[in-house]
Amino acid sequence: MGPVLVVGGCREARAWSLQGGPRPMGPGRAGPMRSSVAAPDCCGGLGNLDFRKADLCVMTWLLGYVDPSEPHFVAAVLTIAFNPLFWNVVARWEHKTRKLSRAFGSPHLACCALGGAILLLNVLRSHCFTQAMLSQPRIQSLDNPLAYRVGLALLGVGGVFVLSSFLALGFTGTFLGDYFGILKEARVTTFPFSILDNPMYWGSTANYLGWAIMHASPAGLLLTTVVALTYMVAILYEEPFTAEIYRQKASQAHKRS
Repeated sequence: MGPVLVVGGCREARAWSLQGGPRPMGPGRAGPMRSSVAAPDCCGGLGNLDFRKADLCVMTWLLGYVDPSEPHFVAAVLTIAFNPLFWNVVARWEHKTRKLSRAFGSPHLACCALGGAILLLNVLRSHCFTQAMLSQPRIQSLDNPLAYRVGLALLGVGGVFVLSSFLALGFTGTFLGDYFGILKEARVTTFPFSILDNPMYWGSTANYLGWAIMHASPAGLLLTTVVALTYMVAILYEEPFTAEIYRQKASQAHKRS
């Protein structure tokens, strides 16, 4: 298994104020540029490039090197998609029923057990990711020392974001502690949350991207895209739900006062 940091595969747990909701996401990217050239060929050169189809060109190019039906690739896609589904379903079930907390005798022990399961699943995901890369061809344009150093740098930056997020949030803060009723009194604003929203998710994505570039693997690049899209979907579901948990907590505190 490759050195992809598996902590980054957990939910992007956030520490929020009891009075506030989630921090607003950063400004979105600008919309796709429109070319003045009528009906251009997508891959016909820079002078004939329709930016509306640029992403499609990249995906088509990657698919030319990748066999999506290869068993290792399929296993990697399944583990990438399954992990956030697993922790969101289990955590919401716990928030609704408290059955895990009752089974383990305390919410802290239950949260630690779920965190251990998530870590193991992320080890499996990283292993499947690496095996998918090794089972498919490399791309010559990335098989050079400069690209390797770029990938190594991305791996380092991603590792910094993942580990610093973990240290800032703690174990229960990282592994869905708020779903177990383990809430923080104030939002974490220290590094890396001071410069980036969801730093653990994007640090994990950078890890996979760097690992793929180091292996000159088009399959790895395509799987990294799946990782990023999966995290984007997870954020859309997690942030409103977590905001509601803290809103309810603030409402209860206000009633008691």
